[in-house]
Amino acid sequence: MNNNIAAPEKQRTSASFPTTQEVTMTASREKEALARVLVHEGGYVNHPADPGGPTNKGVTQRVYDAYRKGKGLATRSVKGITSLEVFDIYDRQYWDAVKADQLPAGVDYVVFDGAVNSGPGQSIKWLQRALGPLYKGSIDGVMGVGTLTAVNAVNNCDALIDRICDQRLNFLRHLRTWNTFGRGWGARVEEVRSIGKAWATGETPQAAGFIDGGQAKAFIEDAKAAPTTAPADAATGAGVGGGTIAGTLQGLQDQLSPLSYASEWVGRIVVIVAIVSAALVVGGLGWRWYANRKAARLGDALGTAEVAP
Repeated sequence: MNNNIAAPEKQRTSASFPTTQEVTMTASREKEALARVLVHEGGYVNHPADPGGPTNKGVTQRVYDAYRKGKGLATRSVKGITSLEVFDIYDRQYWDAVKADQLPAGVDYVVFDGAVNSGPGQSIKWLQRALGPLYKGSIDGVMGVGTLTAVNAVNNCDALIDRICDQRLNFLRHLRTWNTFGRGWGARVEEVRSIGKAWATGETPQAAGFIDGGQAKAFIEDAKAAPTTAPADAATGAGVGGGTIAGTLQGLQDQLSPLSYASEWVGRIVVIVAIVSAALVVGGLGWRWYANRKAARLGDALGTAEVAP
């Protein structure tokens, strides 16, 4: 059971984000964190390989449509999103979703940035896995009492941020879009790591910089496919079948033993079939081991399984 802790309700104004006078925030870091996230996200993009599709200031068209419909407003292009709408979406759907106000300095920003890029649930999973033995619950992507309790028990947030960012990078490397956006994602995560660790240690963090490709959405739906064991099954089956044939031919050789020429000819075939069959069985077993190992590593990177010993 997930016992979520409700974050304090924030005062909201009808004025436009982002000046200090126009928006009241519970945690001062939210404004600073959002400013850095918006730099990473950039402006309007619609890269054909980006699973987010048309996106402006990090808000996808799908998210914007849902937001407008929820307020009883007509949908429109995300190009027309206002500053107030940007703030409201980030505040409610990302900052509040990960309960950032209840997280330590630096950790709040790191989890928030991950939520914007890959979804709140995925970012919370990275945090839960990074907590190690301090977290006793399941890796469910929900910021419940157990997760918050474990975070509060951490005595080295600097190291925790390193582990979260390592989890995130491992996840990103196992996406089909890594070859296209990997350079940008990698640079973004390293900058997020640096900024988060500065906050965690009470230092003044660096300003964020836009990194082309780093703004592309990184969803688990775009994970690489695990290798299939079908070739292993086919090879093993063929090897076993070949072994059966070799046994049959061996029996035929025994019957033809009085005919030395025929017996020798069948014997050679028996040897060839036996060698090929053995190679197929060994190859099939080897591929099965490889496929299972790759699937286990993929599952670990995506947070769906543990690495095989």
